[in-house]
Amino acid sequence: MNAAFVGLGIMGGPMAANLVRAGYVVTGYDLSPEGVRRLIDVGGKGAASVPEAVAGADVVITMLPDSPQVEEVAFGADGLLEHGRPGMFHVDMSTIKPETSLRVAQAATIKGIRPLDAPVSGGERGAIDGTLSIMVGGDPDDYEAVRPLLAVLGTTLRHVGPSGAGQTVKAANQLVVGGIYGLVAEAIILLEASGVDPESGLDVLAGGLAGSRILELRRHSMIKREFAPGFRIDLHHKDMGIAIAAARRAGVALPLTGVVAELMAAAKAQGHGSLDHSALLKVIERLNT
Repeated sequence: MNAAFVGLGIMGGPMAANLVRAGYVVTGYDLSPEGVRRLIDVGGKGAASVPEAVAGADVVITMLPDSPQVEEVAFGADGLLEHGRPGMFHVDMSTIKPETSLRVAQAATIKGIRPLDAPVSGGERGAIDGTLSIMVGGDPDDYEAVRPLLAVLGTTLRHVGPSGAGQTVKAANQLVVGGIYGLVAEAIILLEASGVDPESGLDVLAGGLAGSRILELRRHSMIKREFAPGFRIDLHHKDMGIAIAAARRAGVALPLTGVVAELMAAAKAQGHGSLDHSALLKVIERLNT
């Protein structure tokens, strides 16, 4: 497959580079020339616009910040639905509202384009290492057709239902991740306030039933108050809004999700939006000073 990749940021850049290393012909576009340059440096091709990127592509991957950007790339006059060819796959790996994925999928199908929503989990490290978890909504035959490409990007691949289902699973993922970050932050505050070495304490937690990928990857940087972004508070705040809206549509009560959403909102309001989502620790600290 010839692949176009639109969105070459913290996640999209290394994902596109992994496809190049796996032998795919990848043409990338991003509003930032730096992102395009990095792709060219690893053997990809650069494009100056979405139409140029998608010309001749068998599959177009989009990895964008939010629903408005996906809608612009999909529906705009210079968008992929206007310039993509029938039979082309559109794999949207952004994290957006499920209803946006449905709208894009319905419009794509009318154009003869084969849509999949395929948001990911695993953060920047997973994007670099090709170990992302990918949850895919859409036609199961379309999923099977692009599965070899997705296998370059991730190690856990699941078709989870029709269009929009991938985004619903991602909303569930984000509420769990946010909740764990909040609890790890509280554990650090409790240990420090009690005079217990948090390094030793969290090492024990990481080896027991409380163990998690977050404790494995982030406990040391959280204790050191190092919050260089792998995934920004701003984006997780957006994702919690998606989770709350999904719960409302489904008619279910998710009280802990509501608390996590408020903590993310507080982190953003306190000026931490550009920091890693592990910076929830700063909010818990502020509650205790």
